[in-house]
Order: sequence, then structure tokens, then C-alpha cells
Amino acid sequence: MAEDKNIHDKTDVERASFDTDSLGKGDLLSLEHTDPVLNAKMHMVNNAIDEIGFTRYHWKLFVLNGFGYAVDSLILLLQGITAGQAVLEFRPSFIRGLTIAVYVGMLVGALFWGLSADIIGRKWAFNCSLMICSIFAIVAGASPNWIVLGLFVCLSAFGAGGNLVLDTAVFLEYLPSKKQWLLTLMAGWWGLGQLVAGLVAWAFLPKYSCQDPSLFPNAEPCTYGNNKGWRYVWYTCGALVFVMSILRLTIIRLKETPKFLVGEGKDAQVAEVLQGIAKKYNRPCSLTFEALQACGQTNMGSPRRGSVSHAKTRFSFGEVYVHLQGLFATRRIAISTSLIWFSWLCIGLAYPLYNVFLPSYLASRGASFGELSPSVTWRNYSIANLCSIFGPVLAGYMCATRLGRKYTMVIGALVTMVFFFAYTQVRNNAQNLGFNCAISFCLNIYYGTLYAYTPEVLPSAHRGTGNGISIGLNRIMGILSAVIATVADTNTPVPIYICAALYIVMAAVAAAFPFEPFGKRSS
Repeated sequence: MAEDKNIHDKTDVERASFDTDSLGKGDLLSLEHTDPVLNAKMHMVNNAIDEIGFTRYHWKLFVLNGFGYAVDSLILLLQGITAGQAVLEFRPSFIRGLTIAVYVGMLVGALFWGLSADIIGRKWAFNCSLMICSIFAIVAGASPNWIVLGLFVCLSAFGAGGNLVLDTAVFLEYLPSKKQWLLTLMAGWWGLGQLVAGLVAWAFLPKYSCQDPSLFPNAEPCTYGNNKGWRYVWYTCGALVFVMSILRLTIIRLKETPKFLVGEGKDAQVAEVLQGIAKKYNRPCSLTFEALQACGQTNMGSPRRGSVSHAKTRFSFGEVYVHLQGLFATRRIAISTSLIWFSWLCIGLAYPLYNVFLPSYLASRGASFGELSPSVTWRNYSIANLCSIFGPVLAGYMCATRLGRKYTMVIGALVTMVFFFAYTQVRNNAQNLGFNCAISFCLNIYYGTLYAYTPEVLPSAHRGTGNGISIGLNRIMGILSAVIATVADTNTPVPIYICAALYIVMAAVAAAFPFEPFGKRSS
């Protein structure tokens, strides 16, 4: 009788597994896993997520995770927006110090939060990062000198730097396969963050800023009393980020993602999380704890014993090694990881350098934008940032077609390259605004898709680490661009043509990516 019961139970488990097989498309990395048990369980989780479908829970994730995108771009732009007025007040010896500070913070944040997301989970990093960012952003507005301002900007960027690592991973690991293109669309929040930064600057800087003595010889010296605009910008944006962090804690009450729990071997929690979503939104879910257990036990332990998720000691160099090793587990995964990291290096150098060299180059070639008032300057800045929101919207549509992610990036990179080369012919303010808008739109087709593509093709157990290193490499190039801008000749066209040519390289690399997520499900 006991034997008959075991056979009956096994049949039920198999039926639950096979009933959901027909719901999903093929898994992107199904042939790349070194742990067949993990592969089988990941397939069943993907089936369950597809069976549940898209719910209001996913819309909440889209918005709340989008906050992270917005905050990353917001903090990055705030230092550029406010640095000029802070320099007039503090008169530092190294005027590009804030650029270095924000990129160092972003770099350390991307690596720290990326690794922590794979070691202790997505949940804690998701809940803490925005709160840390908001506190130091508010405090930055009260900085008494240049060094303290740089410190608080760096710490704020540290909190913000993990968001692009975490938000894409968390959203992707709950997302049904037919809606994975929304990961690209979510990059529209990046443009929204830029727009908010521009609007806040437009509201405060023209009215509450001192004049530059180099432009206005009779201007009064810049002091705390007559130069509070940049401080108001940090106070306002820091408060906005604080509200966002509270909304994350109160609205979503995020549970650990099922794909992270699979790698942990916590089958009961995997089933509980997915069944809880299904029950709340009245959706079917055939996945059970028994079905997951029937697949066997995922490999755990030391790397020498075949572990694909963790080392024996969680907080150790061995743990870091496991996650790095997992990003090169097979030949195709190794090629994919290497090309992704190279792409992040290229875009991290090309875009900041272009922005640094272009104004001086245009001035040396006789471009005349006319004298713009501060209000008009920040208005134009906001308009250009508004256009950046719609690049990911078009990219999301393109990714859902047979162009897929790879050729969406190819098109985005090449069109951006064309506008970059053409921009060198700008000669008046109207042309300047028009090309700024076009570049903001086209660049985010490539950028938004790369942000989404990166976590889609990384193994789930090592997604945070791989994503963190990708964005970390991008930040290293941002630091390098500030150093180059300090020592190089800004009047020569050579750096501009090199930067634009890098987009051709990025297009070629995108075409060579070994994985295409269109029609597939991420691990």
C-alpha cells in the first residue's frame, strides 16, 4: 500500500510538471546550466510565472523598481547641475572633484549591492539602497565646504548605484516571458529622473544663484547667503527620493524573488511566494513544493564539488569566486559575459567624453548659440531630457518584434552615431536644442535595451554580480572621462570622432552577442 501511494504521489508530481510545460517558451540558458536539477526547477518556476501571468503586483513592481532607475540618473545629473555653482562658492583647486566623487560612489555601490544581492538576496538591498541615497542627498545640501560635499555626494551615489543592478533583476525574476520587453520599457524611468533633475534646476538655480565673476566682472562674491539654489536642488531631490524609499517599504512589501530562492534550495518558500501571488490575484498556479522536491537537490558546497550557487562559507572570497566562475561556466556564457562587459566599457567612455569635449570644440569652430538666460538654458535642458523618456518606449516596442534585443541595440547605436557626427556641424541655438533632443532620444534606444539585455542573459544565481560588474565598468569609464577632460586638449575634433566611432563598435558587438532573449525565457 505504501508503495502504491508513493507511485500515486509521483504521478501527481509529474502531471503537475508536464501540465505547465506547454505554457512556456524555451528557456534561454536551458542548455548552459551545469546543474541539471537547478535547470529543471528553474524551468518549472518559469512555467508557474507564465501560468500566473501579468498582475497588478507586476505593475507595482514596474513603478517602484522604476524609481531606482529614476534615482540613478537623478543623482548622476545632480552633481553636474550643481557643481558649477558650488565651485563658485567654495573655489576648490580641483573643479571636477564632484564628478569623480559621484562615479566612485556609483562604482562601489554597483559592486557592493550586486554582490550582496547574490549573497544575501535581493530583498534587503532593494529595501535599503534608496533610503541610504535619500539621507545623504538631503545632507549634501547642507555641506559647509567642497570636501564634505564630495563625501556626501559619493555616499548618496553609493546608495543609488545599486538600483540599476537590483531593480532589473527583481522585476525580471517575477516577470512572465511574454512581458519581458517591459524590462526595456522600464528604462523610460531613467529619462524621467533626468527630467525631474532638469525641472528642479529650472525652478531654483535661475532665482537663487550668484553670478559668475568671470562673466560678470561687477558680480558680488558667491557666498552661502546669495547662492542657495544648488542647495535647494539637493534638498528637494533628496526629499523626493526619501518619499520613494518609503513607498517601496509600504506599498510592495517585497518578498524574496522565487528565482533567487531556487538557487538557495528553498523549495517551500518558492512555492509559497508564487502560490501567494496566484491566490491574491485569483490566478492559477500548478507549482507545488512536492513537484520541486521531486527534481532533487541543487548542488551546494564548495566550487570543487560542482556548486553553481554558493560556496561553503557564504561571506568569503570563495563565495565571490563562485559567482565570478558562474559567469564563465560555459563557452557561450563566457563569450556573452565578456561582450556585455566590453559594451558597458564602451558606452561608459563614449557618452561622457562626448559631452565633455563637444562644447569646447563647437566654440572653437565658431558655433554661436547666443546669450541665453539661465531660465532658457534650464528650459532647454529639461526639453532634451523629456525626449530621453521616449527612446526606451520605442525600444520596448522594437524588442517585442522579430528585431529582438540584439538588433534593437544595433539600430540604436548606429542612429546615435549618425547624430553624433552630425552634431559637430551645429552653429546656432535652435540646432543645438534639436540635436540634443535627437541624441537623447536615440541614445536611450541603445542604452535602455542594454540595461534590460544584461540581466536577461545572465544566470540567475550570479545575476547581481554580473550586472554589478557591468555597471561598475561603466562607472570606471566615467571617472576616466573626468581625468581625460582635465588634462587633454578640448579643442581638437579627434576625441569626438573617436567617441562617435565607438558606437559603430558597440553595434558590431551587439550583433555578435550569442544569446537573443526574444521568444525565450530568462533563467
